[in-house]
Amino acid sequence: MSILSKGQNIDNKYSVSFFLKKGSYAETYRVQNEAKETKFLKLFDYSKLHRTQFTESGDILEVEILKQIKHPNLVKYNDSGNVIIDGQKFAYVVLDFISGETLSDKMKRENILNLYETKSIILSVLNGLNYLHNKQIIHNDITNQNVMLDLSGKVAIPKIIDFGYARFLQQSNKDFLKDGLNLFYTANETFNKVFSFQSDIYSVGALYYHLLTGLPPYFVEISKYKSDKMQLEETILEERKKTLKFSDKTDEQTQNIILKALQPKAENRFKSAKEFIQALNGEMEVELSVPEKKNTKVQLKEKKKGKGFSAIAGMKELKAQMQLDVIDALHNPEEYARFGLTIPNGMLLYGPPGCGKTFFAKHFAEEVGFNFIHANPGTLKSRYVNATEENISKMFQEAEKNAPTIIFIEEISGLFPSRDSDAHEMSKNAVEAMLAEMDRTGEKGIFVLCATNYPDKIDTALLRAGRLDKKFYLSPPDFEARKALFEMYLKVRPIDFGIDYDKLAGLTENFVSSDIKDLIVDEASRQALKTKSRITMKILEEVIKNTKPSVPLKELKKYEVIKAQMEGENIEQKNERPRIGF
Repeated sequence: MSILSKGQNIDNKYSVSFFLKKGSYAETYRVQNEAKETKFLKLFDYSKLHRTQFTESGDILEVEILKQIKHPNLVKYNDSGNVIIDGQKFAYVVLDFISGETLSDKMKRENILNLYETKSIILSVLNGLNYLHNKQIIHNDITNQNVMLDLSGKVAIPKIIDFGYARFLQQSNKDFLKDGLNLFYTANETFNKVFSFQSDIYSVGALYYHLLTGLPPYFVEISKYKSDKMQLEETILEERKKTLKFSDKTDEQTQNIILKALQPKAENRFKSAKEFIQALNGEMEVELSVPEKKNTKVQLKEKKKGKGFSAIAGMKELKAQMQLDVIDALHNPEEYARFGLTIPNGMLLYGPPGCGKTFFAKHFAEEVGFNFIHANPGTLKSRYVNATEENISKMFQEAEKNAPTIIFIEEISGLFPSRDSDAHEMSKNAVEAMLAEMDRTGEKGIFVLCATNYPDKIDTALLRAGRLDKKFYLSPPDFEARKALFEMYLKVRPIDFGIDYDKLAGLTENFVSSDIKDLIVDEASRQALKTKSRITMKILEEVIKNTKPSVPLKELKKYEVIKAQMEGENIEQKNERPRIGF
């Protein structure tokens, strides 16, 4: 029996239309607001909520997360509050009502979906996840039951629903309540209550496979394990050691993408939802990880092969400078030594977000052709004492063993903050471990490449001679680079005649590289798709007119100051105005 009855008024704002479903701690209803608009209401029973479902201030975590999100591929928050019903306190949240069906309902009719439709759904889910992850939110429960197709318009729009297991990244996993999660969609580490962005990546990979084959990956019959959940988990983990089977209709690239998302170890999956999206769009080659050696978290890949710098639009001066200062030195150390020049130990790429530092680094590795190790805070940092230092040491040992090797470390400011700051003691120890490992790396055949948005927050000892010798600023693309970016992204799409690339470049001053693709070209593509037309100059101009750069001009100017400081310029002298008169 439901708590609310038809026609019952909630908080003098919502009238119950009918009951939808009952969960372990909440019930859901279709309601109407005062404007007679249909909405979705979730009623929480405080007495049945687990303590981990509350914030530190005592609010319901699910409601607080819903308040913070707004994205076309996520359910939309409207309102929330508390009510007393029969002397008992309840909380409620009101969301936009989605007129459509869940993927689970759709699969009951169709069993499997075609590759084109599946890819479109997965891209939408990843776009929603990318937004959540940027807000430091992990969804934790991506399944075919928690993705709903909004069928109210001409085009079905997938939306992620049900944030009952969602958590902020900084929250402890220690007391995470995982009861009720679909084990076929949850990553290996989540069985031990370890959740991260990569856990969501695994779930999307599982959804991708399920939509194409009709069954979740590594499926086992669960009916005989109902009384022994521990045994069920062990059975599923054992099943995941086997080779995953695909249908004959699934092409090799799709198989590789799914297999990478379903890697048992989190660090071997796509490092972000954005990288997963790039793989689906064909913007990056998917390399499945080589099995890791015992007790090491380093992921060693084969020598980088690809287009190298030719895949990067514009940046001619930067590429030429890098060729002279770094690449030629790495390839011809004896020739440089003859002129008294040493091999550089490392290089730092810095600049505003979205200017292609990671993209540039990957193509730099292709240009050089060395072995390649890709690391980030997630693969190196640990909360256990001395574990981060051990991970750093193992990474350099692996690099030296397979020299010549490029070690690429992303978000270095998060790993090695200034020891003069209020950084944790463990972070300071990590800096010292990194300094020790970077001693004479060039002589060992190791080149360290790092990237950051915040070079001013890195410990200064890492930026001195003999460590990150070379520093390159990746600014927002100039006119020629913007023109080349538009040409590169549009040439593979259905475009109309008369695209004026010079004009597009002129209209997008101060837009970063990712803006041109994500905010302009992709949005223009969506608009053209809606009208079943080609991408026209008019559509592109309209999108640009209604789009603001993701990095404000004020922020870009701050980076110019940082650049000057990194290059040793005297800022005060540079900004001093000439005197007038005597």
